[in-house]
Amino acid sequence: MVLNIDLKSGYWQVEIQPEDKEKTAFTTGQGLWQFKVMPFGLCNSPATFKLLMETVVHGLTSEASLVYLDDIIIVGRTFQEHLNNIRKVFQRLQKANLKLSPKKCRFFRKEVSYVGLIISADGVKTDPEKTKAVVDWPRPETVHDLRSFLGLCIYYCRFVRNFSAIARPLHKLTEARSSFNWTEECEKSFNSLKQALITSPILTYPPD
Repeated sequence: MVLNIDLKSGYWQVEIQPEDKEKTAFTTGQGLWQFKVMPFGLCNSPATFKLLMETVVHGLTSEASLVYLDDIIIVGRTFQEHLNNIRKVFQRLQKANLKLSPKKCRFFRKEVSYVGLIISADGVKTDPEKTKAVVDWPRPETVHDLRSFLGLCIYYCRFVRNFSAIARPLHKLTEARSSFNWTEECEKSFNSLKQALITSPILTYPPD
């Protein structure tokens, strides 16, 4: 079983220290305003919120929950284990006085899409809707195009056995100082990465 929950305006649930509020000040036609809570857009907001969430779920393993900013996944191999894990996470959120967005919560699913992945009680696999962008990518014509392609592939490198070896010809081409020379070896590497993503395995959770 899998549960996907989302905090309600997560950043706005983080109060700013009184002495730091003036650092968020901005001018409007109505005068000078400043935030009481952490706004979106501050360079340190993501890191601060990540640290908060890591502190909140500290002690829980990946078999119980996964957290990416304000997006939380709760899993369980059995219905009872799932309920126990939900209780553990909810107790931690309540203690931290963090509120959920009910309309964004999806309860008792067999699997859910999460940051480009499909999460289930069995493990983690690539999301076909996301990897389609890689599979449909046309042959790169410039170093910039190639780096963009590799950037997408690298996100899923854990699902591709010997990823570094397969992608080596393409990485070498991005480092070339001369003209962009797409070789037969590059073509093979390019197509092999696409095929590997189509047939990528499911990654299971560590054993107890």
